[in-house]
Amino acid sequence: QVQLVESGGGSVQAGGSLRLSCAASRYTFSTVCVGWFRQVPGKEREGVAIINSDGTTTYADSVKGRFTFSQDNANNTLYLQMNSLKPEDTAMYYCAAARFVMAPVPTCVEYNFWGQGTQVTVSS
Repeated sequence: QVQLVESGGGSVQAGGSLRLSCAASRYTFSTVCVGWFRQVPGKEREGVAIINSDGTTTYADSVKGRFTFSQDNANNTLYLQMNSLKPEDTAMYYCAAARFVMAPVPTCVEYNFWGQGTQVTVSS
């Protein structure tokens, strides 16, 4: 079965950096319809960095200029570089992948592959 495994989370002081990784088994990441999400208990899951069906990247307003999505196709791994971390970035971070369909219009159809999450805690 498909497995996505995140790593790289941890505890860091405000202003610090972390790089999250997401490796897949029995699944090859597309260059579109993949992304990073985060969730805090009691709150809705938030898209942090999402590669849209047209190849553009959408970042949450709260992370623009601080987080960067990247992808290593040779190693089938997604990354999220997080700089200038803030306490409000504290959350469980998940990588995910959706099915991409070309017709009738290029679309990401439901993020249905998810990792187990990696905790990021930022202290002030």
